[in-house]
Amino acid sequence: MEEKIVRYNHPNGEITVLWRPKKCIHSAVCINTLPKVYDPADRPWVKPEFATTQELINQIDRCPSGALQYELHQK
Repeated sequence: MEEKIVRYNHPNGEITVLWRPKKCIHSAVCINTLPKVYDPADRPWVKPEFATTQELINQIDRCPSGALQYELHQK
């Protein structure tokens, strides 16, 4: 069975946040680092528009499980 990957595109077109739900260990690093971006009580729970590309990269690089990753896009 193929792994589920949910994509959240930033409106600036520079970055897409990828979330792999089955890999998530719920460490809350994302929520504690960027609470305006990550809100598990809301839908969609990831709102990349509330952070810069660099802020997202810095936070995602700290995800201990690798459930959050990103794709960078050239303009």
